[in-house]
Amino acid sequence: MNFTSFKLSFFAVCLTPALALAQLPANQLQLNTITTAVPLLMVSPDARAASLGDAGGAMEADANSIHWGAAKLASAKDKMSVSLSYVPWLRALVPDINLAYLSFYKKFKKDQAFGGSLRYFSLGNIVFTDLQGNTIGQFSPNELAIDGAYSRKLTQRWYGGFAMRYIFSNLTGGIDVQGTQSNAGQSVAGDISAYYENTDIRVKGKKAVYALMIAATNIGQKISYTSLANRDFIPSNLRIGNRLKIQSDEYSSFSFLFDINKLLVPSPPVRDAGNNVVFGKENQVSVVQGIFQSFSDAPGLIETGTTNRGSRGAEEWKEVNLCGGFEYDYNNTFAIRAGYFHEAPQKGNRRFVTLGAGLRFNVFKLDFSYLIPVQQQNPLANTLRFTLQFNFANAQPSGKN
Repeated sequence: MNFTSFKLSFFAVCLTPALALAQLPANQLQLNTITTAVPLLMVSPDARAASLGDAGGAMEADANSIHWGAAKLASAKDKMSVSLSYVPWLRALVPDINLAYLSFYKKFKKDQAFGGSLRYFSLGNIVFTDLQGNTIGQFSPNELAIDGAYSRKLTQRWYGGFAMRYIFSNLTGGIDVQGTQSNAGQSVAGDISAYYENTDIRVKGKKAVYALMIAATNIGQKISYTSLANRDFIPSNLRIGNRLKIQSDEYSSFSFLFDINKLLVPSPPVRDAGNNVVFGKENQVSVVQGIFQSFSDAPGLIETGTTNRGSRGAEEWKEVNLCGGFEYDYNNTFAIRAGYFHEAPQKGNRRFVTLGAGLRFNVFKLDFSYLIPVQQQNPLANTLRFTLQFNFANAQPSGKN
């Protein structure tokens, strides 16, 4: 198949908005979605956060915290943990596409921690054809990201951390498409984060914990799949997460989580027939310039039922994704969870409800999550995701710490 068409189709499957946009009447809604390379870097890898509507920013630290913000690692209760997650992909259509995530951390010197993770996405087997439908090759596309992270306690309540990431995206196996040699995309990126946790507050006389996470993730160089194509931004993102945990009695606690996310990637501008920008700003810019202009470069959307172009500020707000979750935990042994994720229809229309549960026995912990789409089909719809964790060096009977 044509490489450009394959790349766009692959991005659509991974990002999922394209599955919904076809359902929206063009005369009723103007669309201006932001697409990036390796969108899998934004997919929640662990079942616990996934069951909270992807509101994992300020969730208690565990082995999966590198994805949400490495700063949390030094605040973890266990001294060492290893986690393995498995995410089926498009399970209702194909059986061999999946995402696997292996991660760990280890604390040392009481107030510091380091960790690492491996994310691997397999697309199964794909047959490539030319424009006449003749088979020109077969390949099993895959993507992976390898992380290293460090975290330390800065003050009584503040933690800081960073992570470095190597990204490898091989979508074609180097196949020659219409005289153009394709290649695997590679990039190096970094995260920086700050985490605040206050365990000395009370809500209506009950002990409570408030936590805040601020994380800038996937800040790195663009990716290209051919020597001729423009380089694509990776999904640089700003995440602000909040958590309020209330200890209702000796055994039960309730947690409320809320995250906001903003891609630090330029918005597509409106161009004329000569490819000149007429609304918005040029989006073929450097990574640093793209990060800063991503807060003010939206061209403004055509208002529904009119020919009037709305304000640029209004479109910028539509690029902010909201997610929230709720967790009930009994004696640090059993938990039930629910959450909701919201994205504006003009920016992708991903909206879904999530459910989940967790069990812990001594060093062993198992989490499940289930996704129910609200507005569109979703690659993760009606599939069960799970995460298995082992908490070493702090082995103790399950129950309250």
